[in-house]
Amino acid sequence: MQKNNPKIINAWCMYDWANSVHALVIVSSIFPVYFSAAAMNASAGTGVVSFFGLQIKSSVLFSYTVSASFLFTALLIPICTAIADFTGHKKRFMKFFCYLGAISCMLLFFFTKDTLNFSVLIFALSLIGWSGSIVFYDSYLPEIATEDNFDRYSARGFSMGYLGSVLLLLFNLSMVLAPSFYGISDKAMPARISFFTVGVWWILFAQIPFRYLPSNYEGRKPVKNWLFNGFSELGKVYRELRKQPYLAKFLLAFFVYTMGLRTVMYVATIFGATELKLPSQSLIITVLLIQLVGIAGSYFFAWISSQIGNIYALMIGVAIWIAICAGAYYTTEANEFYVVACAVGMVMGGIQSLSRATYSKLIPENTVDTASFFSFYDVTEKSAIMIGTFIYGAVEQLTGSMRNSILALLFIFVIGLILLSRIPSQKVYRFGLQTKAN
Repeated sequence: MQKNNPKIINAWCMYDWANSVHALVIVSSIFPVYFSAAAMNASAGTGVVSFFGLQIKSSVLFSYTVSASFLFTALLIPICTAIADFTGHKKRFMKFFCYLGAISCMLLFFFTKDTLNFSVLIFALSLIGWSGSIVFYDSYLPEIATEDNFDRYSARGFSMGYLGSVLLLLFNLSMVLAPSFYGISDKAMPARISFFTVGVWWILFAQIPFRYLPSNYEGRKPVKNWLFNGFSELGKVYRELRKQPYLAKFLLAFFVYTMGLRTVMYVATIFGATELKLPSQSLIITVLLIQLVGIAGSYFFAWISSQIGNIYALMIGVAIWIAICAGAYYTTEANEFYVVACAVGMVMGGIQSLSRATYSKLIPENTVDTASFFSFYDVTEKSAIMIGTFIYGAVEQLTGSMRNSILALLFIFVIGLILLSRIPSQKVYRFGLQTKAN
């Protein structure tokens, strides 16, 4: 298959455009605000809800739901990716998780204070669908592009994701701020419609990558004992990973700093609503600001990596995250929160796109088992989210303050920076040969 084909590259980037609305509307903006309000109503103003008989603080329930979702994903995805690589059905798995996540978003339309338990489970399914589809999407990058374009194309995908999600959020935000313009009288209805539009948007634009991305470019044919052979495939990839010393070191560093980075993504809005008591409109506008700054941030970090190498660029990003956590700990006013949000936007997309590109560079060249290789990347990421959100919720539950949870994240970023510093930035080791800087 011809690499760097503009039509295929643009189609691949469109999946970022399609699925990023989940990260923005469901994870970061409207859903967390709506969740907090619904939980407050369900708890008669105490903030402590009954989840299948368990009395738990709503913000802690949110963190634990995210943690449990990614634990399940981390256990499931390696099996799926091994089978996908062995049978050649990678796109089918990508479609399954895509539709699972999108339909779950549509079902959140029925989220009210009386359906809290059911809606929390549906929210968890939306996370599983989103995270499950991403690993197959990411694994296409080394198949459709050459190494010298990984940083640029990865940044383009994230930027398109930011732009697409902003467009849908603006529409949803107009409903939230001016429901009467749409003939809506129920105050909760704009948010519920927003959840439904996420699913529609996701499915609609996902048809573009599903149309143009290769289904089975190696021409593999399923054989008997596909499950057993799928596990064998996973074992083969694991043995290959152990031969790549810098790849293993990068995965460890990635695991630690992602623990902090992705936790911030999932709890930032809850922090603003619960700790700073910011109004819903201010929180949603803040998330919108993060997205707009994130477009520039993705390309900015791609440019930095071209100048000083991927590892040094990542170290700069993690150092900024340490400063962000310190700033968030002392934040007490809305204006300060906006400044922190701008800094988050600048490094969030950039560090994620650069991490994906760096891993693509470090996996063995000309590998055909890309889904299995990216399953290790995905499991690392999902395990980090699981542990990070659990730590965040546990620290809050034990100490009663989210600010102490922020300090825990700061410590995590410091460890991530130290681990990154152990990886040579000027050269990588691949198949016994020294290659160009990464």
